[in-house]
Amino acid sequence: QVQLVESGGGLVQAGDSLRLSCAASGRTSTNYAVGWFRQAPGMEREFVAAITWNGGYAYYVDSVKGRFTISRDNARSTVDLQMNSLKPEDTAVYTCAARYYSGNGYFRTESGYPYWGQGTRVTVSS
Repeated sequence: QVQLVESGGGLVQAGDSLRLSCAASGRTSTNYAVGWFRQAPGMEREFVAAITWNGGYAYYVDSVKGRFTISRDNARSTVDLQMNSLKPEDTAVYTCAARYYSGNGYFRTESGYPYWGQGTRVTVSS
């Protein structure tokens, strides 16, 4: 299995940028896809972005397209989420998730990922 640890959250102002990182350990030699999810206070967890095992395909929820970029460095076993032009509505706990998968598709539901990190909090003030 794979273990995931997120970092990079914090308190920023609207319009600022943050870069979240998801570090994987354990059985990372097997191809795995990664997704980022977020959960705002009082809301359901929602899909944000996903990337295929080789970084060849990336997928985003409409609300972050053009502002967020997901990328990965398999040599370092990390998947980053670069977040630009942050808005107060981006405030949430961001969590990365993984599943062993070698295809080019993606999974946008929680049930698609068996492995989860603990999350990192992002707060965007107006």
